[in-house]
Amino acid sequence: MERKPIYFDHAATTPLCKEALIKMTPYFTEIFGNPNSQHYYGRESVKAVDEARDTIASLINAKPNEVYFTSGGTESDNWALRGIAHARKEKGKHIVISPIEHAAMLSTAKALKKEGFEIEYMKVDEFGLVDLEHLKSIVRDDTIFVGCMMANNEVGTIEPIKEIVQIAHEKGAIAFTDAVQAAGVLKIDVKELGVDLMSMSAHKIYGPKGVGALYIRNGVKVESILTGGHQERMKRGGTTNVAGIVGFAEAFKIAIKEIDDNFNYVSSLRDHFIERILSEVPFVKLNGHRTKRLPANADFSFDFIEGESILFSLDLAGISVSSGSACSSGSLEPSHVLLALGLEEALAHGSIRFSFGKHNTKEEVDYAVEVIKESVKKLREMSPLFKAEGDIKYV
Repeated sequence: MERKPIYFDHAATTPLCKEALIKMTPYFTEIFGNPNSQHYYGRESVKAVDEARDTIASLINAKPNEVYFTSGGTESDNWALRGIAHARKEKGKHIVISPIEHAAMLSTAKALKKEGFEIEYMKVDEFGLVDLEHLKSIVRDDTIFVGCMMANNEVGTIEPIKEIVQIAHEKGAIAFTDAVQAAGVLKIDVKELGVDLMSMSAHKIYGPKGVGALYIRNGVKVESILTGGHQERMKRGGTTNVAGIVGFAEAFKIAIKEIDDNFNYVSSLRDHFIERILSEVPFVKLNGHRTKRLPANADFSFDFIEGESILFSLDLAGISVSSGSACSSGSLEPSHVLLALGLEEALAHGSIRFSFGKHNTKEEVDYAVEVIKESVKKLREMSPLFKAEGDIKYV
């Protein structure tokens, strides 16, 4: 029997869990009303959205009126940065973000720079951790926004968000974190962290695509970027995605219920994989922090060969992985994250991100290691960049 392709790309997206699908289905077929409609079908839809908002708020220790639904992480990131920049431009135009943010943040920052805002980047070390002392030195009295992702989408490094927030608040700046990769994977308490805004997305935690949320702490003024409707308490126009929101809440609830079991199981797969690759494949570098990393993430750079070549080789063998962020995988440029960590361009080009899920098995991991060993060996034998350095052994 032909082997089903193995999926090791959960950082890009996850399969929709059955529980969320079951919860969502009636809102496609039976309770299909527009929540803005003043009749039975509309009222039932509003009820479902309100219940989902209550659920998600409780899971991050927020108030329901602090949770605003969006189309996903990209919109939430855009709204947070643009919304604060435009709302607080009278105080200042200095914005500080990390150089390893998602493209949604970096592209928005570049657009704001054209509007006259000053963008400054906090330094990160070779593992992707923010340099807190450097951050302290660049945050100013006219800094209006400090943003750093909770966990990096490429190398998996988990950032010291609480400390970053404290530095931002000392200068009166708004503190934001992109928790798209972290929400439902790490335990998050927005009150404990002290963040003013936080973005989330459903499809990273076995929820539906096309729905996310932005947490906005009460009292924080943020300008709207989608106008034209009265939805989301006049903050975000657009027809409410009732089914998606219901699915988001259900998937999030399950993720939190299973969070300890999933963390321990998935991280055990990751550690087994990392240990085998590092010990059995020569000229390979693990990217990101060894311990302060997401449980699913293992990002490697393979010297002398292109990451795309490994990706295609693995795909032919029935293993689905990524050469980096799914939102920038079509780019021929090396990863901006890896360059920020200090990798040379050639090595950055040879990177592959493996991200495991709760349905993966140790047998799948071991099969992948054997395929990787054979693929890397063959590709290096064809590579003009490859130069033997003593006896190179493939275990």
